Amino acid sequence: MKAVWMMLASLLFVSFAYGAAGEDLAVKLGIDPAAKAMKQWERVFTKQRYMVRLGIDKLTDEEKEILKEYLFDHAADSDRPTAAGL
Repeated sequence: MKAVWMMLASLLFVSFAYGAAGEDLAVKLGIDPAAKAMKQWERVFTKQRYMVRLGIDKLTDEEKEILKEYLFDHAADSDRPTAAGL
């Protein structure tokens, strides 16, 4: 039973860590997740010229995935869009 609780706690920690890392990457690049809808963010990650324009091309593959997940989670049409001042 203790192992189950430890596993759940570690999964929760990892999910928070990824969220914080995604937010840090977005802030570093000056990207507002709510500036685009999910479909638009998907297009950004499929077109090299958009990634270059936003500086995403300089990130590692792992960082790109973390950022992409964060942008999708907080896109304008998501359940939890970012809002200024919150």
